[in-house]
Amino acid sequence: MSDTFLTAEEVRELTGRTKHALQAEQLRAQGIPFFTNAVGRPIVPRTAIEGCKEKVKPPEPMWVPNVLKEK
Repeated sequence: MSDTFLTAEEVRELTGRTKHALQAEQLRAQGIPFFTNAVGRPIVPRTAIEGCKEKVKPPEPMWVPNVLKEK
């Protein structure tokens, strides 16, 4: 089992579909984000189902010298 993406079996269970095109159609209808790989199989990030477990820290603003800052 992948820690990053749902397995093919998990996608089949989630969508109730066996064909890749119908799985993608069902995922769109459910509003679940996914990627399509080179063979047309929908790839669902595990975080799309389970949610993000880690708090993501927003990036810190870039340093800008005072002479370039607006007054």
